[in-house]
Amino acid sequence: MALKKDNLPVNVDVDTEQGSSITYANEVVAIIAGVAASEVEGIAGMCNVSGNLLGKNRAVTKGVKVEIGTEEASVDLYVIMEYGTPIQKAAYDAQESVRKAIETMTNLHVVRVDVHVQGVSFEKENNALNAGAKKALAEDKKETPLVEAPESEEKAAENSEEVPEEEGKEN
Repeated sequence: MALKKDNLPVNVDVDTEQGSSITYANEVVAIIAGVAASEVEGIAGMCNVSGNLLGKNRAVTKGVKVEIGTEEASVDLYVIMEYGTPIQKAAYDAQESVRKAIETMTNLHVVRVDVHVQGVSFEKENNALNAGAKKALAEDKKETPLVEAPESEEKAAENSEEVPEEEGKEN
């Protein structure tokens, strides 16, 4: 059985009964894999594969390369991990998630899922730092406004009266 090695749409016929079949386009399997991988904790995103990805579901299949045969599938995932994530655990979780999703939805046997870590994202940390900085700036700007206490009526009256000059004072 030969596997198709590009991401161009390919049809896979699976015999269900004599004379009938189910056909999977290559892009369908790539979508299943892309969605399953993107739901794994620790994976920040997917990155481009060197080949062109076709169809309107391009964002979902970004970073996914699928090779399918009549009864088997092989997947390559090109991922960006979140900083601080145990990479081996996240990669293993992605492999299992993709394998389970494809096998459950298509009944194709997944012979391998290779995870290619292409980068590390600091977005989560940057967002946390930015949120902390914004909060600190907001607190700095929250200075207690100066409010002058109203003068008592007596004190106000005293200040407004002119003080007469003392009598008998020599100049």
